Amino acid sequence: MAEAPTYRSVCKALHRPLTICGIDRRLFFLALLLGAATFNLFYSFLAGLLVFGGLYGFGLWATHREPEMLRILFASSRSRHRYDPGKHERFDIEVAS
Repeated sequence: MAEAPTYRSVCKALHRPLTICGIDRRLFFLALLLGAATFNLFYSFLAGLLVFGGLYGFGLWATHREPEMLRILFASSRSRHRYDPGKHERFDIEVAS
């Protein structure tokens, strides 16, 4: 006879992604940092706001599209590429008629 499954309650906050203002916290701080760097570079508050707004919009789209996109990108950058044309040795072909 099979035993009945055991159910355990889990806090909902453990499975919720960590977001600030609706986007992933790392993307938010990246947008904030690049907006501040643009402000310091160009001495233009408008340029800083435009950079922050553009990156915030991209982060909002990316978070709603796939919440774990940054984890996937970082994992794929560590993996080995299957085909890299720069790593193959060149060979010459001679055609004789």
